[in-house]
Amino acid sequence: MSHSGLEMKKREVLLLIGLVIRITAALPTIKYALDNGAKSVVLMSHLGRPDGRKQDKYSMAPVKGELDKLLAKPVTFFYQTVGPKIDSGTVLLFVYKFKLFPFLLQTRNIFIRLCWTRGWAACTSPAPGTVLLLENLRFHVEEEGKGVDAEGNKIKADKAAVDAFRASLSKLGDVYVNDAFGTAHRAHSSMVGCQLAQRASGFLLKKELTYFAKALVSPERPFLAILGG
Repeated sequence: MSHSGLEMKKREVLLLIGLVIRITAALPTIKYALDNGAKSVVLMSHLGRPDGRKQDKYSMAPVKGELDKLLAKPVTFFYQTVGPKIDSGTVLLFVYKFKLFPFLLQTRNIFIRLCWTRGWAACTSPAPGTVLLLENLRFHVEEEGKGVDAEGNKIKADKAAVDAFRASLSKLGDVYVNDAFGTAHRAHSSMVGCQLAQRASGFLLKKELTYFAKALVSPERPFLAILGG
């Protein structure tokens, strides 16, 4: 299903995007969801290859700052992605308090929400138009199904843990939109494990598939193919 056929008004949209190369490429789908009345947009993505372990150099925190600017609104950032700590409400949301403090009187509700709302309750009871960014999905070995531990040993995710990870992701939205073309070929949890009845593609995924169809079915000639790996 295309995103244009998806009812988003007052819905919580779980959006998988690829932010490794082009943050701006994700904007049309995010803005479309907001402009069409989405109650919230929860952004999932990945960065680098942390092999199932949290590594600060691969954190999505810097992306939060860029999204703030590009969307012209504050984006709420989770230090963690999913799991027992999020579900039980023991993980506080991340916030640049010093940036919000001067505007406390004008944005009291937002300030309180960012500082005190805990766990995925922020996703299930968001203020209208809220944009939330989850930490790097690949910090969890359950995302790719395998990884490397701190000693350099290869590890494999437990099936029960993978199922729990996918179930936790699925709690974060009412509808699922996939706009991560760069990882669309991978059977990762965020790609195939979100058990939501309504699922659709985003603008970027549709655009890339259109280009592929043109190149494979009716390419303009002369035709040059450059393959990388």
